[in-house]
Amino acid sequence: MKNKSYIEDLKKKSVTELNEELVAAKKELFNLRFQNATNQLDNTSRINEVKKNIARINTFITAANNQ
Repeated sequence: MKNKSYIEDLKKKSVTELNEELVAAKKELFNLRFQNATNQLDNTSRINEVKKNIARINTFITAANNQ
């Protein structure tokens, strides 16, 4: 599964790497929303995937900060 490998990858990263990943995901979400607004986006489900990935990254950052 794609999600399980992504989660395992996130577990191995440090907080700074997670923050960089978060910034990249937010930029991607912005670009996807922009493409959707201009009717250039074919795969609209990608927006939901990126939102969930942002939530996952935030969860790992919070967990790392509480340890």
